[in-house]
Amino acid sequence: MSWTRAELESFAGRTIPDLIPDDLRLLFVGINPGLVSAATGLHFARRGNRFYPALVRAGLVDTDDPADAAEQLRARGVGITNLVARASARADELDPVELVAGRARLAELVRTRGPRVVAIAGITSYRTAFGHRTARPGRQPDDLEGAQVWVVPNPSGLNAHETVDSLAVAYRGAAVAAGLFTA
Repeated sequence: MSWTRAELESFAGRTIPDLIPDDLRLLFVGINPGLVSAATGLHFARRGNRFYPALVRAGLVDTDDPADAAEQLRARGVGITNLVARASARADELDPVELVAGRARLAELVRTRGPRVVAIAGITSYRTAFGHRTARPGRQPDDLEGAQVWVVPNPSGLNAHETVDSLAVAYRGAAVAAGLFTA
């Protein structure tokens, strides 16, 4: 689908439903939905976003179509949510207070749904939301409501130093920790 800039901007502030399977084992956490995601209701839906191609390379799904991949993720016990629920054109439009509040909402979701692993896509948003200014990518020392916390690279094309292959390695690492694969 194609939208004009004005049509896309009309989706600013909207929310999309979390993808939460009954048997949640791994929860990917984006920063917030983009405008294309708000328009389609699908996480990481912007053409060119490398999330689904990386999941294909990681062996979590066999398609990079967001709708089809969502069903495959659900069947494997993989969910998707965001730190901040409201859609925006860019993550830098978010206030740090929103990210901190998103951490509290995320903690409640993790407490009630019990995934093994929470994989937060983006080191900068993790540092802000969790108050760990010197955090490094990978497994974090502190759990969240009993779940391991991993910081994985953000799949946005703006994160130019990451490739689909490097994203796939990080995403597969979180999936192994969640018990979806053996090492």
